[in-house]
Amino acid sequence: MTLGKQGLRPPWPRAAGEAAAWQVREIQKLLRQAEVLVISPAAHAAVMAAAATLEPADVSTLDRDQDILVPTGLVVLPEPVVVVNRTGSLSDVKAFGWQFITQHLILPTAQYPGVQVTTFMDRDGPVQPTGWRQAVAQAHASGRPLPPLMPDGMYGMRGDACLAEESTETLADLSERHRQLQTALTQASQWRSEPVPETGEWGGGRVDDPYDDFVSRYMFAFWRLIAQGVTAASPSRSTSGVRTTAGGEDRSLPRDPEVRVIRLAAPSPRPSDPAGETKRVYHHRWPVRMHKVRQWYPSLQEHRLIWRGPYIKGPADAPLMMGEKAYLVDS
Repeated sequence: MTLGKQGLRPPWPRAAGEAAAWQVREIQKLLRQAEVLVISPAAHAAVMAAAATLEPADVSTLDRDQDILVPTGLVVLPEPVVVVNRTGSLSDVKAFGWQFITQHLILPTAQYPGVQVTTFMDRDGPVQPTGWRQAVAQAHASGRPLPPLMPDGMYGMRGDACLAEESTETLADLSERHRQLQTALTQASQWRSEPVPETGEWGGGRVDDPYDDFVSRYMFAFWRLIAQGVTAASPSRSTSGVRTTAGGEDRSLPRDPEVRVIRLAAPSPRPSDPAGETKRVYHHRWPVRMHKVRQWYPSLQEHRLIWRGPYIKGPADAPLMMGEKAYLVDS
């Protein structure tokens, strides 16, 4: 079930070594073909806020052909995200890679368009248990040091919008069933639970992941924010330093054409408010949850129900609020 969801067609391997070898080949293919993206701190905060509004069933409304503009990509975060897993153990995520796959489930005809997501941890990140430090030291001493980004996990996400036509009530029921199942799995894992140490925090705090869905929620929010124009991509500048002229002028190193930076997009210009109407000035940004709207299609001369969001509302340079309240000043 796990390997088929990740994109491996049957017959599935009988030995763990065969499965590991296939995953290594998949990661190598991803790293060879991926478009490299670096997300800015502000855009990352917006994705985290949007992901926090998602329910488990929301990610099954994903339409990979419409929501994912880059079929094979690797996005590097500005800093590792520390995740508290279901057993209480800590891990950190520094990058996400993805590529399109066909999912193969147990039934011979159960094939779905999907996305394979690989998480990468920071070799020198905030989570450094003793065994990991020993492995890094041994690899370095052997002359084969570990790379800065280490593959950590592989996930499979359906991308055929299988729940896009369902009602919000159905999605809420499915989300609750998902939480009940994940709670049962957590209870079954209590024998290997670990106390959470006080070390390993990042500036934004820890992310509790009791339902094992943080990766899918983050990626769904990331793809949707890009597709909806909430973010903008631009060529990067080299991060290896800056050059300074004799007069003290900073000259950034040349842009790297193979890396793009994802930033929050400037808000679209709006027509001036009609005379006599009160103009609202927002002083915060906030995430808006997914919701259905009746979208008018002029070419079809009809309305259709579509999902909109999650997205970030408010001025691009305003502070971000995690809740759904926004403050405004009438002028």
